[in-house]
Amino acid sequence: MKTLVIKVDPQNPEAAKIQIAADIIREGGLVAFPTETVYGLGANALNADAVLRLFEAKQRPLDNPPIVHIADIDEVNPLVKELPKKAKLVMEKFWPGPLTFVLKRSSNLPNVTVAGLDSVAIRMPMHPVALALIKASQCPIAAPSANLAGKPSPTTAQHVYEDLYGRINLVLDGGSANIGVESTVLDFTDDPPMLLRPGGTPYEALKLILPDLLLHPFVEAEVELKPEKVRSPGMRHKHYAPKAQVILVEGSVETITTKIKELIKFYKDKANKIGVLATDETQSTYQADIVKSLGSRSNLALVAHNLFRLLREIDAENVDVIIAEGLPSHGLGLAVMNRLRKASGYHIIKTK
Repeated sequence: MKTLVIKVDPQNPEAAKIQIAADIIREGGLVAFPTETVYGLGANALNADAVLRLFEAKQRPLDNPPIVHIADIDEVNPLVKELPKKAKLVMEKFWPGPLTFVLKRSSNLPNVTVAGLDSVAIRMPMHPVALALIKASQCPIAAPSANLAGKPSPTTAQHVYEDLYGRINLVLDGGSANIGVESTVLDFTDDPPMLLRPGGTPYEALKLILPDLLLHPFVEAEVELKPEKVRSPGMRHKHYAPKAQVILVEGSVETITTKIKELIKFYKDKANKIGVLATDETQSTYQADIVKSLGSRSNLALVAHNLFRLLREIDAENVDVIIAEGLPSHGLGLAVMNRLRKASGYHIIKTK
């Protein structure tokens, strides 16, 4: 399959270009498109064959449900058995935006779209290209991240092209994704609601509206957990991982830098090529083969924006090991630390 790439204005997407993509979706094809979080790989959520092709293109396990994307809050109703009042209030506050809701599914959705679950994950993105595509396609779009399963999520069209060329029909190139980590996922199938995945909508902002909101133990896990119910993408399989081994060092800034210097020496003595994922405050202190800064520790939104891109960039240098600094876990830092822990396969070194 030849994969076509079309550049599109991210703020005012050209209708003719969007229609090309929408026609592919309607015909059962696969289109990668930008959202405010990361690039998504879209298929008609109501077409079981198209969704199955999506899983195959990504090499994604069939038990890992994609998120269904819609363009209007009224489009939720045909996809769910019921919409709890509490969930609707939160939707009205935060949609469109980087927030996904897990709700009891209706029979309108094929089993493959929900990975055989009794629930469905739904969100309304805020990116103009994504919204235009959903509207023009005239159907909900199932869209996990547009990467090969397990790799760092794509934040540019080039990342998508590197992973999925020849596997999908079209990439809509709308520039760099703004937020850089996936949406936050809230489970409303039980009461009180539970946060299953931290992401672009901070936990603290949600707690102001949902004071009874719980955090799933998986969110801050420091060892691999096996959840009984996998209602959200990213809860079961290894995610966000580059080819190189990732080691995450957590603690105070001073103890982190001391430990990373020790690790650099250890791996240099073994003739390994070393990459370090640092911050602005510490970047100059490391003597490794590749050292990149995620940004300032005081700007966790920028850190989140840079995370997946820099994991890919360091990995492209064919390093043997990537040593990453732990970061504060408030705001978007909670999502960043969740992704780094998973990328490391929970190879975490705690410093005092």
